[in-house]
Amino acid sequence: MAARRALSRSIPALTARSIPRISSLAPTMSSPAANTSRIAARRLHATAKHLKPATTTAASSADSYPTSHDQIQSPANTQNFLDNEFVESKATQWIDLYDPATNNLVTRVPQSTDAELKAAVESAQKAFPKWRNTSLLARQQIMFKFVALIREHWDRLAASITLEQGKTFADAKGDVLRGLQVAETACGITTQLTGEVLEVAKDMETRSYREPLGVVAAICPFSESLAPVLPGNDSLWSIPIATITGNTILVKPSERDPGAMMILAELATKAGFPPGVINVIHGSAKTVDFILDEPLIKAVSFVGSNKAGEYIYSRASANGKRVQANLGAKNHAAVLPDANKNHALNAIAGAAFGAAGQRCMALSTCVMVGETKDWVPEIAERAKALKVNGGFEEGTDLGPVISPQAKKRIEDLIQSAEDEGATILLDGRGVKPEKYPNGNFIGPTLIANVQPHMKCYTEEIFGPVLVCLNVSTIDEAIDLINANPYGNGTAIFTRSGSTAQRFTHDIEAGQVGINVPIPVPLPMFSFTGNKKSVAGGGANTFYGKPGIQFYTQTKTVTSLWRSEDAVATKASVNMPTHS
Repeated sequence: MAARRALSRSIPALTARSIPRISSLAPTMSSPAANTSRIAARRLHATAKHLKPATTTAASSADSYPTSHDQIQSPANTQNFLDNEFVESKATQWIDLYDPATNNLVTRVPQSTDAELKAAVESAQKAFPKWRNTSLLARQQIMFKFVALIREHWDRLAASITLEQGKTFADAKGDVLRGLQVAETACGITTQLTGEVLEVAKDMETRSYREPLGVVAAICPFSESLAPVLPGNDSLWSIPIATITGNTILVKPSERDPGAMMILAELATKAGFPPGVINVIHGSAKTVDFILDEPLIKAVSFVGSNKAGEYIYSRASANGKRVQANLGAKNHAAVLPDANKNHALNAIAGAAFGAAGQRCMALSTCVMVGETKDWVPEIAERAKALKVNGGFEEGTDLGPVISPQAKKRIEDLIQSAEDEGATILLDGRGVKPEKYPNGNFIGPTLIANVQPHMKCYTEEIFGPVLVCLNVSTIDEAIDLINANPYGNGTAIFTRSGSTAQRFTHDIEAGQVGINVPIPVPLPMFSFTGNKKSVAGGGANTFYGKPGIQFYTQTKTVTSLWRSEDAVATKASVNMPTHS
């Protein structure tokens, strides 16, 4: 969840390779054959421009996509997406995006220019009236097609995530599924957007409607490339709900992995979304500030770190915008002596180290109750068996972290734990897969005998690191977890229904799992983190009913139609007279 702000490099704008003017090769004489040749050449030239890939990983199809971390010989620049067309940016600043497994260049992401940012929001504003007035059933049909296309391009989307973000291909496919489920749930909008009516007096009734806001925006993290669509990426957490309710949306994908969003933009066009309903811009802080300050944008959705999220929440709110922002997390699991030991240890290892710990709901902290502190070495043994390698390699359990900077930060936090007196039971520093010596790899790391004041506990690590604290009773476990400022999710492992019931009642975190280590609800519910994990204390959460409420506003209409004013209440069959 805590997507770290990438370091932007200002480099000269890259000039796209010039395409030869094919028409100049045609004969110069004015003849029917020459004219036909020139027309064909112009068409070929236009087609070549149209087929230019939106970014390197989008230069693919449902059946042809990256399947390795081999160096890309000619990386394509990432483009903006405006009015259903991919448009080369005129940026003077570009951000290099590297494959985390090799640190080879994948693409260059533009810092969209002021003119490009303004054009995108004006396009969305222009498209809004017609899209708002498009019937709900017509919007639903487009969403059905969008869902079908996501399914068709499932592997292609996952491959983009693996190449740019580092997740294993299998885990990336799971990301696509979670985003897909949001889109599928949005297809049921006809039963979710019904209004209410009440007769409040004789011949008088009040009706309520939910109407779209207008132009909205999504700022997406690297860890949830599809959370809109996926843990998020925030694009699939946002796009389906925002558009099905009649809004137009401006998406800023993470500058660290925009490829999946660019593929989604392509699929949205094929599904039938009109021009301007979905636009994509790029960049870092400058683009974010534009979104926060632009008066035409009515609501902002964000997933990322607390520092960035609190800034976004404060600035956007001060400008009169709605904000939903998922922030940092420190997800705990309380392990009780009566738990199914084998299930608990396997579940903990998978939830802690999957996706290299770069999930907003990664299980980063275990609270070992009583004798379960003696189980910690067995968790380490299970973690040691996990395979660290490039995400495309068969049998890989966890890939690299997103960047060298993230790797260094995680290693520094591991060192701080050792310096403060914790026990490094399993140390993943220095892991280098033979095939990928230059990647950002950290192996599973388990830190035992952690105390609440230690830096490895007070900070979100966002890497493949599990910290374990010891307490004597369930009461102490609940108090410890509740004392933590974050409230995204928590879990308990026990065979006792009474203990589980007491835990769920007394715990403050917004998402609770009973023998489930990552308790993310399906999208017919909502992502209900709270406390410092959601800006505003959890008032605006993603998808589900709260998501629909976030992207719509209520209008009530009270009407009076007197029954005595009714005319022509009965048909007359008599020949009219002058009387």
